[in-house]
Amino acid sequence: MNKLSIKLENCFGIGKFEQVFDFEKSNTVLVYAPNGTMKSSLAETFSAIAKGETPRDRIYLDRKPRCDIFVDEQLIKSESILVVNAEEDFDATDKISSFIASAELKKQYDGIYSELNKFKKDLITKLKKVSQSNDCEKELVSSFSVNDNNDFFEILLPIAEKMVSKHEKFDFRYNYVFDKSGKVKKFLDENQMQLKQYFENYQNLLSTSSFFKKSKNSFGTVQAKEIVKAIEDNAFFDAGHKFVLQGNTDIDSAEKLKELVEEEIKNIINAPELKAIFDEIDKKLGANSDLKFFKSTIEENHLLLIKLQNYDDFRKEVWLGYLYELKDDVITLSELYKKKKKDVEKILSEAKKEQKIWKNIIDIFNSRFYVPFHVEIENQEDIILKEGVANLVFKYKDERSEEPIPQEKESLLKVLSKGEKRAYHILQLLFEIESRRQQEYCSLLIFDDIADSFDYKNKYAIIEYIRDLHKSDKFKSIILTHNFGFYRTIHSRLGLRRATAVFMTVKTDDRIITLSEGNYLKEIFPHFIEHTDNGKKFISLIPFVRNVVDYLDGKESENYKYLTSCLHLKNDSEEITCKGIIEIFKQKIPNIQDVSFGDEKIVNFIYQTAQDIIEELPIDEILLENKIVLSIAIRLKAEKIMIDSLPGIKLEDITSSQTWELFNIYKKEQENALENIRILDKVILMTPENIHVNAFMYEPLIDMSVQHLVDLYKNISALKTT
Repeated sequence: MNKLSIKLENCFGIGKFEQVFDFEKSNTVLVYAPNGTMKSSLAETFSAIAKGETPRDRIYLDRKPRCDIFVDEQLIKSESILVVNAEEDFDATDKISSFIASAELKKQYDGIYSELNKFKKDLITKLKKVSQSNDCEKELVSSFSVNDNNDFFEILLPIAEKMVSKHEKFDFRYNYVFDKSGKVKKFLDENQMQLKQYFENYQNLLSTSSFFKKSKNSFGTVQAKEIVKAIEDNAFFDAGHKFVLQGNTDIDSAEKLKELVEEEIKNIINAPELKAIFDEIDKKLGANSDLKFFKSTIEENHLLLIKLQNYDDFRKEVWLGYLYELKDDVITLSELYKKKKKDVEKILSEAKKEQKIWKNIIDIFNSRFYVPFHVEIENQEDIILKEGVANLVFKYKDERSEEPIPQEKESLLKVLSKGEKRAYHILQLLFEIESRRQQEYCSLLIFDDIADSFDYKNKYAIIEYIRDLHKSDKFKSIILTHNFGFYRTIHSRLGLRRATAVFMTVKTDDRIITLSEGNYLKEIFPHFIEHTDNGKKFISLIPFVRNVVDYLDGKESENYKYLTSCLHLKNDSEEITCKGIIEIFKQKIPNIQDVSFGDEKIVNFIYQTAQDIIEELPIDEILLENKIVLSIAIRLKAEKIMIDSLPGIKLEDITSSQTWELFNIYKKEQENALENIRILDKVILMTPENIHVNAFMYEPLIDMSVQHLVDLYKNISALKTT
């Protein structure tokens, strides 16, 4: 991924945007986007493409969007895009298993299970027909599992050993007796006394039967049915053999034996002591419509109640009956798994040595991010190479906790602060990104104010991680932010070149977005000091130097009052010259450039410079000095209007917040001057931070549109004294 070409029209608020990012020169591109320009719109556009959706225009729904994004002249693939912000809640833990072992081991592992699963799929298909159950794999595993780690192949091994003995196949539909909802088992549990009595009465009847026999090796209904089935083709009798039963009864045909057995069974199930209990159970079933299929099943075979006294054991017996019908397939798959199991265990042993990647992710998070919880991965051995999802364990600890307390994700998120929750989402981001590191293709990462609202410690942690990604050719990143401090820090920490990798956005009224070369990456005031001969920069230094004087000499010093009279109209403001201001600059700033603007009065100089800015075509949207000069000029003109409209006002009585004080008095005494009040109110709202500017207050200035200040300057200049 060398060049990314973007051409957008009518996409999520962007009217038009065209740009080519050259990733050959830098793996990372940084874009500072003042509020309302394009940051979220561009992120939404990429997010839509990543989801396979068509971007739309949220403002003009009838305008057809155009979204052409190419990588090296090829249309970008949705799977190569990842859009990340600190607000989005996504879970990437399912990606862990994709990178916790090397590709070669994963290939070997997948090859073995591909062969095993082919045989398993064939067996499951046949088993569905035999059992008439659609979830037979899940049902089979749950029936025979002794712990949570047993899978299909593991439970098949002991089952295959049982296939040497014959197992009765039951003809009822599996889910009629072993229903998913558990209602049959619940009914049986509630009627255990009747089942027990039924079983005991059955045993007593066997002991008194002349045909059946209850002893150490009982001969009961099951055994009798097996004999009938074994000789049903009459081959035994055709060979001249016969049965002689107790009482010297001769049986010389399969049909005669079948009739006898059925009659004996009928006598037992119709015995009053059994029939009364069955009828009682059957009546209860009739009152429950959810159990109608179970009712019809035991009505066809009353003696199932004998088996159902131990529900779980009978379920295993039923499955063994189904599997015995497929015993050759069961034994074949079991033998194959035993053979392959040794290879799998060898691969797992090797894979355990290759857990450094995900361990490193956990270590990065636990060591770099300051949160009240510690992260671990549960069942580390079981997730290696397997298809299951790894389970993250969170252990919460605060100043009151003696030991870390394990917490579920949902519980943890309830006790975390907003910044801590964002740190949790960053953990998911680490898994997502590191899984992409293992892919063959390069990923485009779009960071949408990823560090917004983090505290400083965690903000720098994510910056360090972004720097790590910047060094990898597996990722190309576009970092979008409206946080000026983050913008400057990313530039500094990643060592990005301003000409090729750092940009600032400019938006016109018709929603056309352009990028200009990044600016204000270093301290702005040293730059102003080096260019004092520039009128805009000279005026912009006034609020800064006034702050310096305040820190050094205090607000009562003459120099502080002198510079204040340049920013607020005082009794002496119109007499102050540019030359006098330069003298104060030279006192407070060593080696400042010695310039001269003659004897020109500072107020007039500010007004003239502001007018020159307005007449510039086009006006540079980014330049701070444009906005500072316009803000100062607007404030002075606003105060001029209010002072001239309040002839009795004494400025010496106003010792602080002069513009506010004047405005409050003006609203009371000139309450009918509604248009003036409306415009003056805008002045109060828009200009304070711009005039009292310091090194920490770039962002309000950069975010503010210069056109808004131009319009306000024109409006305030057009006001008449009331």
